[in-house]
Amino acid sequence: MTLPPHTSFGDAREPASQGSSHPSDTESLLRSITDRIPARLAYYDKDLVCRYSNAAHASRYGRKPEEMVGSHLSEVVRPDLLPEILPRVAAALSGHAQTFEAERTDANGQRRYYEIHYLPDRRNDDIHGIFIELHDITERRRTEEIVLNANQDLEERVRARSAELFRSEQRFRLMVDAIQDYCIYFVDENGQINEWSESAQRLHGHRRDQMNGRPFKVLLATDNAGEDEVDPDQVLRLAKAHGQWESRGWRLRDDGSRFWAHTVLTALRNEAGELQGLSVITRDMTAAKSLEDVMNDLNKELEKRVAERTQQLVAANKDLDVFSHMVSHDLRAPLRHISSFVTLLQEQIGQSGDVLTLQYLNSIVKSSKRMSHMIEGLLEYARLGRVAVEMQPVPLSPLLESVVAHLRQENPDRHIDWIIDPELPVVKGDAMMLAQAFGYLLNNSVKYTRPRDPAEIEVGWQVNPVGGRTFFVRDNGVGFDLEKAHNLFVMFQRQHHSMDFEGTGTGLSLSQRIIERHGGRIWCESAPGQGCTFYFNLPLEEELPELTFPESAMASLVI
Repeated sequence: MTLPPHTSFGDAREPASQGSSHPSDTESLLRSITDRIPARLAYYDKDLVCRYSNAAHASRYGRKPEEMVGSHLSEVVRPDLLPEILPRVAAALSGHAQTFEAERTDANGQRRYYEIHYLPDRRNDDIHGIFIELHDITERRRTEEIVLNANQDLEERVRARSAELFRSEQRFRLMVDAIQDYCIYFVDENGQINEWSESAQRLHGHRRDQMNGRPFKVLLATDNAGEDEVDPDQVLRLAKAHGQWESRGWRLRDDGSRFWAHTVLTALRNEAGELQGLSVITRDMTAAKSLEDVMNDLNKELEKRVAERTQQLVAANKDLDVFSHMVSHDLRAPLRHISSFVTLLQEQIGQSGDVLTLQYLNSIVKSSKRMSHMIEGLLEYARLGRVAVEMQPVPLSPLLESVVAHLRQENPDRHIDWIIDPELPVVKGDAMMLAQAFGYLLNNSVKYTRPRDPAEIEVGWQVNPVGGRTFFVRDNGVGFDLEKAHNLFVMFQRQHHSMDFEGTGTGLSLSQRIIERHGGRIWCESAPGQGCTFYFNLPLEEELPELTFPESAMASLVI
């Protein structure tokens, strides 16, 4: 919509005044004032002809104020804005003030926002024109947009956080209400229940409206005397003082029944350390207590059976002592008689007797001696199970020197290389028994290295990763097949025929008996033709002073 110049709104009868070319002092003062105002000010008569413009308004259109005077509104405003402006102008010329905000583009192409006022010039009930006033509110609008966006973002965060808290609370309530054999409720600092959960109702049977505001001690049975539960007021004080307190005792249900429970009271404090109340978690331990009672009864029954079994073992040991005494006297005496009469018979027959008869007599002598050795081994095995182990510091180096010296005397014709670790530690044990154990193992190595020349027998030790020390006796003897040695440490069991190597098969059994009496374990590694190594554990006596045994004392330890 384009308006021709000097088009009139209303019925103005006088032509618009063109103004004087020599402004008065008042007009000059007015212009000086308005040109310093950042707002854009202008006055248009009812024919929409500009009669006044300040510098800010004129500069918007690239003109000077005096150049704006006499210009029609349609010559100033862009044609695309007229359809928006003219209805408001017409309303103002009709006497209705217009105030609105609009978006405009400045000369640099930047978007600007204005607050616009069209004020009618009313004089003597007539409208002579309109005052136009434009305030640049771009910065305010941008600030408002920033604040609006910030508020929207804050509201969104608040909504998200509220939703998260709601979901968290729902999960918490679902968890609290869904747990089985447990319940949780909350009390204030005085022990008054202020939140009663579904799980608490399920365990105790009381409804929420029954329990809110009541002291939690009404849930405790009155016959907890003798249990590990203290007074409820004391429990509250301890929980608040220590942060948490546990108690066990009988709890009551709504129907009057009771159950055994484990209760934990936890003080709930905020970041400032202020007490907000206490949580009470109760677990139904009735089944566990029943099981505990059953276990106590079983333990008492077990202790009774152990005592009875101990008495039986004592009686059996007495019988074993009687048996050992019988074997020692009643069996060995006939053997001695047999051996003595066979010797007399050999002397009577002499070398002129029948060869076969002499062989029979020699076999009887050997068998009687072998049986005598077996009886002695059996008696020693029984004795080692009954004799008390006198634990004391035992230096192994002098003990081994004495044992090896004894074996050298017994085998003067053998070429044996003895490799004994010079730094054997001091162990804790019975010196006599340990001398026997080393004697049995070393004698076993001497026996089964007979085909080797030279024979090598080594004694050493190493640290056991699980505690104590591990010792070993290694030789380069004939060895044996471990897969077939299932009864290696059983009495009278041998891995080689008696025609090849003498012995009764008692040495390893007695060694095992001694090591086990010292709390250790013995095992073997071997292969046919590759020698044999026996390992065993012994407890170590830490930081003991160096001890020595005189030769006379060590000689008494040797078997």
